[in-house]
Amino acid sequence: MPSGTRLRILVRGAGVSGLVTAVTLAERGADVTLAEIGSRVGSGASWMAGGMLAPWCEAESAPPEVTRQSVDSLDWWASHVPGVARNGSLVLAPPRDVGEIARFGRRTSHFQTLDGPGIAALEPDLGDRFGKGLFFPDEGHVDPRDALRALRDRLVDLGARVLFDAPPDGPDGGYDRVVDCTGIAARARLAGLRGVRGEMLLLRCSDVTLHRPVRMLHPRIPVYIVPRADHLFMVGATMVESENAGGMTVRSMVELLTAAYVLHPAFGEAEIVESGAGLRPAYPDNMPAVTVEGRTVYVNGMYRHGFLLSPARARQAADIVFGTGPGAA
Repeated sequence: MPSGTRLRILVRGAGVSGLVTAVTLAERGADVTLAEIGSRVGSGASWMAGGMLAPWCEAESAPPEVTRQSVDSLDWWASHVPGVARNGSLVLAPPRDVGEIARFGRRTSHFQTLDGPGIAALEPDLGDRFGKGLFFPDEGHVDPRDALRALRDRLVDLGARVLFDAPPDGPDGGYDRVVDCTGIAARARLAGLRGVRGEMLLLRCSDVTLHRPVRMLHPRIPVYIVPRADHLFMVGATMVESENAGGMTVRSMVELLTAAYVLHPAFGEAEIVESGAGLRPAYPDNMPAVTVEGRTVYVNGMYRHGFLLSPARARQAADIVFGTGPGAA
């Protein structure tokens, strides 16, 4: 390529991995076109994400490399989108399941053990309801929908083109590389990729104030409640080995609503603003991966780690595109 010529890159998919990868490529000097088959950013699973930036909490069930590769994700998001909260994460359990807190603590690190007054100091609305908890001060969260829109705006500011309602197999001629971030839609092209169903609720409750995500532990289905603006709370999310992308099931709705009610009875009067279900793309080991086939770089398998690991996977993909990493042409 002649000196001074910019790489022309087509990024397919405007979910979290596609947007983060497109921004990373554009910031490194590529001429980027982002093509999305839907009519807006986050048309897939990213729209229903919790937006928790919690590498230390995720160590409870994820392999060590998830934490190792995502400890800087909070800084990345804070430097790219507004509204990133750095208030930590709180882990609680109903009285009958308080033993789950000790188990969670044995599998994680970088936390403080709290008693009732300690919980009340962080979350006054919860202080008289729980006597023990774990606080992870180095974590944060972001509203995924606001974040995705902010990344779209950042791309435009960088001179990139953002195309919506694009055909799934539109022409890619004239581009030096194609970066495919289409999630479960790439299943036919990526061996082992499967869908893991996740369901969520969006509640409005003016009688509860939370300043950080709360994880409610349960032996079978842990649930998290994430505060958003205007008295909204995202409650999620189930992890079901199913590729049924239909509406939310009654069982899941009951479980999520019960968890919210156990956290605070005022959620019994909350308005159900939205319910949703989506398919998270996942490989057999549940680890996101960057792979190369010909001139196409695939960023996929984000599982439940999309917001956590997208910055790391975007850097990996950009290294390949710019010829500085494994798989570079």
